[in-house]
Amino acid sequence: MTETADTDFRHVQRHIRLDTILRLRWLAVLGQLAAIFIVAQGLEFNVEIVPCVSIIALSAAVNLALQTAANPMQRLEPIQAAGLLALNIVELAGLLFFTGGLQNPFSFLFLAPVLISATALPARLTFGLGLLAVACASILFFFHLPLPWDSDDPLVLPPIYLVGVWLSIVLAIGVTSLYSFQVTQEARKLTDALAATELVLTREQHLTQLDGLAAAAAHELGTPLATIFLISRELEKTVKEPSFAADLKTLREQTQRCRDILSKITQLSSSGAPFDRMKLSELIEEVVAPHRDFGIDIKVRIAIAAAAEPVGSRNPAILYGVGNIIENAVDFANTTVEVNAWWNNDTIELVISDDGPGIPPDLLNRIGEPYLSRRRSQDEGGGLGLGVFIARTLLERTGAKVAFSNRTFPDHGAVVQIAWPRQRFEAIETLEETIG
Repeated sequence: MTETADTDFRHVQRHIRLDTILRLRWLAVLGQLAAIFIVAQGLEFNVEIVPCVSIIALSAAVNLALQTAANPMQRLEPIQAAGLLALNIVELAGLLFFTGGLQNPFSFLFLAPVLISATALPARLTFGLGLLAVACASILFFFHLPLPWDSDDPLVLPPIYLVGVWLSIVLAIGVTSLYSFQVTQEARKLTDALAATELVLTREQHLTQLDGLAAAAAHELGTPLATIFLISRELEKTVKEPSFAADLKTLREQTQRCRDILSKITQLSSSGAPFDRMKLSELIEEVVAPHRDFGIDIKVRIAIAAAAEPVGSRNPAILYGVGNIIENAVDFANTTVEVNAWWNNDTIELVISDDGPGIPPDLLNRIGEPYLSRRRSQDEGGGLGLGVFIARTLLERTGAKVAFSNRTFPDHGAVVQIAWPRQRFEAIETLEETIG
């Protein structure tokens, strides 16, 4: 089976473009200016305009400096992006200090920088930004100027309410950030694993296409070799010199040997198409054959049915997917792997089972997820955990349904059931259709 390097696909982090953060910062500047204008002019509340506008102007100056000094399209290192998000938190804390602290409903904007970090930055930096936001909220609980309000009827909130606001900010930062981080990590894993799947399928296509290329080359070389063979045979009959006759005989024999080799190569793809048609039993034998010499007895049972045996495309996705599952079964089996197949007019089913330890209960419901492996350590041959995911993805793209289970006690071992609609299995598919 094709090996896929860990470093090819697994990226722990994604770098944020400077332009992305600058757009968010400019949006914050405009929003803050609009909020101050509405409160001061529209509601006619007493706002500390000078310090607030100064903080906003400082934020705008930083934005202009970054746009001038650096290419907005460049991708920031995680620590640089975290620094800018931390600056957002500090600027927001400064504005809230002059506008009522936690009494200000905009105090929940502490969540925004931490949430952005959770979707794009490493966990340690997100945790640091979360602590900074909580620290700023805690300081504002004790130290802040009064909330801009009607001076004739000032708003006085009880301390218990402010404690509730502080606690809700802390919980919102923790829960939403953790949720966003986990969802983003799952999306990254899925994207990377699908990229690995596409690479594996492309490699399988290249290997399959070699059959057609080899057959074409054999066909083209057949004519000149036949000519050489005929001429050498005629010369061998006419030349009387023993040394020349021996050389001509050797030339004829070697030419015949080349023709025999090319004849075998031609048989690799008798139809000349990228995917040959093959019976289900032939497909099973092709994927089982490479795994018979590893000390594990592989038993193949084909149930005889009234319906004719299915004939499908020699699809790399099916060959790789079934082959990978059989390889896993051989790896974990103690002595025996069973491959059972049956069909009717509507369905084709393939069941692969082994007599190994089976799938651990904690993995049974998650088997087939990317980067999930039954091998606990490198000493046990642990890999990326991509093999089953790729196999399942490729098989499902061919219309199959794949289910994982364990044998019923007292038997032990894993069972993989693969079922196709017969019409879909027997359809002639191109590689592009399989990928799409």
